[in-house]
Amino acid sequence: MAKAIKWYIKLQIKWGQANPAPPVWPALWQHWVAIPEFTKRFNDETKDRMGQTLPVIITVYEDRSFTFIVKQPPAWVLVLEKLKLKSWSKVPQKDKVWHLTFQQLKEIAEQKMVDMNAVDVAWAMLTIDGTARQMWVTSDIHWVSLEEVRAKLK
Repeated sequence: MAKAIKWYIKLQIKWGQANPAPPVWPALWQHWVAIPEFTKRFNDETKDRMGQTLPVIITVYEDRSFTFIVKQPPAWVLVLEKLKLKSWSKVPQKDKVWHLTFQQLKEIAEQKMVDMNAVDVAWAMLTIDGTARQMWVTSDIHWVSLEEVRAKLK
């Protein structure tokens, strides 16, 4: 018989760096989840990419046991990582000095595709481009149609 699900908790935690402090402690404590057990299991499963921020969905059952799913990093984190930046533009109307190439967009889209509801890589690339545009990062596919991106991928 399947366990009855009581809660879903969504957090963003750095890989391999979960500790019993905010945001982990307040979110888990109110649902009576064993915080030391969660932090140990999470850190053991995510120690291969230390420090990268990841979305986590924790499923809490009525018997206070839990499971969790680790998602891919948010698109903005992948864009910053690909460009080797610490943060995006502080003066966005003036500083548009960063640029994503077609290949960089493709790599980010392929990595993020697991968590996206995009039909194909071209669609995912356009979505990542939209995120980059909000960060004032230009790319090779600004204002390009989906068909043009698909043609370039072939």
